[in-house]
Amino acid sequence: MADKSYDLNDIVQMKKPHPCGENRWKIIRMGADIRIKCEGCGHSVLVPRKKFETKMKKVLETSE
Repeated sequence: MADKSYDLNDIVQMKKPHPCGENRWKIIRMGADIRIKCEGCGHSVLVPRKKFETKMKKVLETSE
């Protein structure tokens, strides 16, 4: 899982798109749980870290 390194404010792609149709998510909080925000509609979701790591497909943009 070394290729799936992610950090705060990164834009990631999940395996399934959000119901609004967008598949880009921004990581806005990290801890035991990870909060991601949909780039399309702005809805945020709190996901346990283990579930997030299995559902994340790839990192699209990294924060500088």
